[in-house]
Amino acid sequence: MYTLVIGNKNYSSWSLRGWLLLRQFNINFEEVRLPLYSETFSEKIKEYSPSGLVPILVTGDQSIWDSLAICEFIAEQHPELRCWPTDLRARAIARSVSNEMHSGFFQIRNNLPMNCRRAKAIEASTPELDREVARVSEIWRTCRESFGDSGSFLFGDFSIADVMYAPVVLRFKSYLIELGMVETEYMQSMLSVASLQEWIDDALAEEEVIDLYEQ
Repeated sequence: MYTLVIGNKNYSSWSLRGWLLLRQFNINFEEVRLPLYSETFSEKIKEYSPSGLVPILVTGDQSIWDSLAICEFIAEQHPELRCWPTDLRARAIARSVSNEMHSGFFQIRNNLPMNCRRAKAIEASTPELDREVARVSEIWRTCRESFGDSGSFLFGDFSIADVMYAPVVLRFKSYLIELGMVETEYMQSMLSVASLQEWIDDALAEEEVIDLYEQ
């Protein structure tokens, strides 16, 4: 049995990744939600995570922290679920684009913080932000055109790559980012995923407001 420790569903993009992987692949887990920037978070997080960050996956006496590490752990523990594409070339590209998202795109992170309640365009963009949005668009379009014939997701079937880009889908939705046809269709496919819609519904029901993510 797994326990997944997450932050606010409205704001915590990293938490979404671990949660969506487990939910979408029908892996049973107990959810522990710790509101970010609260006394509860400060007191409880150290019981689970040496990094002091969410998400954290707990199994037995072991804790796995960092969203991509959690994804890799689950893929290894459940090879029958095929969390990565089975084709060698597709899997290599899926890992590449997942790691690119995991380690970069700071303009998107800083200027388009995840906020599921928001439905308003930003007042002004920057060339740096525009370049990152264009790069995400290129990744989505290239993956769909090269590997997406078998389904509606980046590599056809749902995979860890889709998990890693799910928060970006929600960001682009919240900030009304305009995309090309292929990318827009991919976003629609992601937003129709029942588990992601469940996350959004839970996020909208939360009452906490974090000013840092509301600007």
